[in-house]
Amino acid sequence: MGSGGEMKINGKEEDALKAPLLKPSENVAITVVPAKGDKKVRTVKFKIGEIKCTSCSTSIESMLGEVNGVESAVISPLDGRAAITYVPELVDVNKIKETIEDAGFPVEEFPEHDIEVCRLRIKGMMCTSCSESVERALLSAVGVKKAVVGLALEEAKVHFDPNRIDTDGILRVVEDAGFGVELISSGNDMNKVHLKVEGFNFAEDGNMIQSCLESTLGVNHVEVDLAEHKVTVSYDPDLIGPRSIIQRIGDASSGSNIYQAELYVPPRRRETEQLQEVQMHRDQFFLCCLFSVPVLVFSMVLPMLHPYGNWLEYRIHNMLTVGMLLRLILCTPVQFIVGRRFYVGSYHALRRKSANMDVLVALGTNAAYFYSVYILIKAITSDTFEGQDFFETSAMLILFILLGKYLEVVAKGKTSDALAKLTELAPATAHLVTLDSDGNVVAEMDISTELIQRNDVIKIVPGEKVPVDGIVIDGKSHVNESMITGEARLIAKRPGDKVIGGTMNENGCILVRATHVGSETALSQIVQLVEAAQLSRAPVQKLADRISKIFVPTVVIAAFITWLGWFILGEAGLYPKHWIPKAMDGFELALQFGISVLVVACPCALGLATPTAVMVATGKGASQGVLIKGGNALEKAHKVRTVVFDKTGTLTIGKPEVVSAVLFSSFSMEEFCDMVTAVEANSEHPIAKAVVKHAKRLRQKIGPNSEYITEVKDFEVHTGAGVSGKVGDRNVLVGNRRLMQACNVSVGSEVENYIREHEQLARTCVLVAIDGWVAGAFAVTDPVKPEAECVVSFLRSMGISSIMVTGDNWATASAIAKEVGIEKVFAETDPLGKADRIKDLQGKGMTVAMVGDGINDSPALVAADVGMAIGAGTDVAIEAADIVLIKSNLEDVVTAIDLSRKTMSRIRLNYVWALGYNILGMPIAAGILYPFTGIRLPPWLAGACMAASSLSVVCSSLLLQSYKKPLRVRDRDS
Repeated sequence: MGSGGEMKINGKEEDALKAPLLKPSENVAITVVPAKGDKKVRTVKFKIGEIKCTSCSTSIESMLGEVNGVESAVISPLDGRAAITYVPELVDVNKIKETIEDAGFPVEEFPEHDIEVCRLRIKGMMCTSCSESVERALLSAVGVKKAVVGLALEEAKVHFDPNRIDTDGILRVVEDAGFGVELISSGNDMNKVHLKVEGFNFAEDGNMIQSCLESTLGVNHVEVDLAEHKVTVSYDPDLIGPRSIIQRIGDASSGSNIYQAELYVPPRRRETEQLQEVQMHRDQFFLCCLFSVPVLVFSMVLPMLHPYGNWLEYRIHNMLTVGMLLRLILCTPVQFIVGRRFYVGSYHALRRKSANMDVLVALGTNAAYFYSVYILIKAITSDTFEGQDFFETSAMLILFILLGKYLEVVAKGKTSDALAKLTELAPATAHLVTLDSDGNVVAEMDISTELIQRNDVIKIVPGEKVPVDGIVIDGKSHVNESMITGEARLIAKRPGDKVIGGTMNENGCILVRATHVGSETALSQIVQLVEAAQLSRAPVQKLADRISKIFVPTVVIAAFITWLGWFILGEAGLYPKHWIPKAMDGFELALQFGISVLVVACPCALGLATPTAVMVATGKGASQGVLIKGGNALEKAHKVRTVVFDKTGTLTIGKPEVVSAVLFSSFSMEEFCDMVTAVEANSEHPIAKAVVKHAKRLRQKIGPNSEYITEVKDFEVHTGAGVSGKVGDRNVLVGNRRLMQACNVSVGSEVENYIREHEQLARTCVLVAIDGWVAGAFAVTDPVKPEAECVVSFLRSMGISSIMVTGDNWATASAIAKEVGIEKVFAETDPLGKADRIKDLQGKGMTVAMVGDGINDSPALVAADVGMAIGAGTDVAIEAADIVLIKSNLEDVVTAIDLSRKTMSRIRLNYVWALGYNILGMPIAAGILYPFTGIRLPPWLAGACMAASSLSVVCSSLLLQSYKKPLRVRDRDS
């Protein structure tokens, strides 16, 4: 396939391509950036106060640029957010802070030094009490700044100071708390390659390979496992890639020592561990069945089948029967071997001064088992004693709890199905091609997707998946992006268009240059975002956390009171003797009631009510193109009663076009276009780009009659108003009426008539003033999205009011609002003013969602109760948003709110079930119905009910998997 028309990319576009398609989901105070050369580089992020305009941020950037060791400084003029990249060996963060403060700007939200993050897999957590214990243990460790533990995900995210504690120390803290733990990732694990190396057998070989790699530009860290013949390398994808690393290992060969490296893909630990956990619970259940079922048969079935069960009543010594001895022999392994996990869990829980489900089960089974042993001893030592043992109670109780746990683990594994499907979207292999200087393909080879490096050219034939994010450089095709965006329609791709890894190429052969590989791809970022969301804790879960602290002690006290109450009533003769079943006395009846209360209570169901629903909802949302950044955002979204929409790029398509250009002065159209192009070329605003495009087109039509001016001095952005600069010796202003008024430029009647005429047609007027006089104007139109009116109407039917806030003029804003059905409008508002408007609405008691395209809406997105960044699938900063809508479709605003409402409704239902079960189950287990109906809950049946409670909550959450979007405008139109 020829590529003679390979697209040329200019510097600014190339920089844009290097920006990740989805930026990280949360602010990390200090990030270790891969080393450049021999320098270890870090990035610190914070906020600078009193930033009033672009000149403020520019002056700080230039000042920091003069500090030795500062590599780069980027400061937002909108909200003062700063990202400073520096070399720790040359300058520290305090010096950076002092430099800014010496310039007269206060530094806010300054992070603590050298905070690193690690993720852990926690094993053995059974309920909220367990996760809280792990969290408390981590937070009490010296050097740990923040710790979040997810019960359903069985993971922990820990922020720590590496100068005071390392990952080994963190692992020990969790182990000391009585839980299994292993490290998932630590520090900057974003770009790692795992290799298996043949030819090295001695420590000298490992040292040779390690030193060779560490001296390579772009390699940050090397780990050598001599026993497994494996090498793990962290690297900077801007400087080196996995194929180059493999080549370097081969270059390290010397003499007879020849090293050959190949890619090693570690097994997916989560899937492997889930499978192992399911198998472990299944094996334990079957082992328990092996002993418990015979106990059930010997104690309940055979005695009822005369004469087949008569042999069980044969006396061995005194009153000791064959049946009693068999039940002891069979029950003991269940109690102490199969049930060992409950003892271990109880020990660790009590040692950390808390109590969990293990404590309840251990107390209940021990009471039944050791009382039965007491009965057995009495039977051996007495020839007249008659008593009933409860060995079957202990064995059957453990059996049903293990069955419930097995089914619960299977069901919990399905809550992360959506996330697993996302991770499997990327293909395993790709076609790497080599181009000659004319862009023709001269070589082609199949390689693993993990070996693709930045700037590689990949051939994608029809029916194959796109392996990584990139830009089309040759060929035409249609790509199905439904697996990423949830939108089932084909998107045309031409040279210059971006493609997303994991999407399906349908009908054409295209060449794609890789721009984002490994963990930088949109697919990887989505997976990381969803994982972080599933780890977060929704505020509604605080109810379960509060209850769990007192739940188990309350149950133990209730069980003791139940036993004591029935025992005293029996001894005092306050209830009829016929209430006591045959072969049982008053003490045994009271004991059974007490044990039933212990084991019927289920703290697990409460602990799983929220996290399982959040896991399913966030995974389902991701598959529909709606990324919800945690339980907090999910909970807030369901309370939204007011949605504030930005106009440009949100309600409108976001691709403005100039429909009219007019002169109001004696300047020639050539001069006018040259000066406008020179100034507006420095602006990133969509309207500015449309003006530049139109001015260049006009200029080409007129012809090159005068010298083309490109140099601009004193360029300045006037936020929400326009731009200004000096072109040659002329001062040029390009912007709206507000900019003209601010700069004391009078707007005559002719200009006013032009503005009025076009604003009534929902067009935006861009005025151009040269040396204090309006020299001309452009009329810009931006069509409304076809689904906007339907979405606003649907939100109204959901009881949600819509408001539009824009920096555009009142006439244009009102015309757009009228077209889509929005009644309330705030126009001529700058980005900070948008945030103020939202705060005003919140002051009136409204829960407000802000929907913006993320370009200049960050302050408003942060100020809103729920910030939604729309159109984030390609290139938008999502740090400010709570919910990210991947595609630029307003239907997803409805989807996000509706999914939130459905999820919160499901969580409430889970709580009703979990709490209702405990509230009803405990009194029934305590025998409240027994005097009136003769119904009582034997301990083994109480245990089965407890297991069913947890399972029912997980299955209830799994019903969210069937969620469907409430609004599909295209389906309606068709």
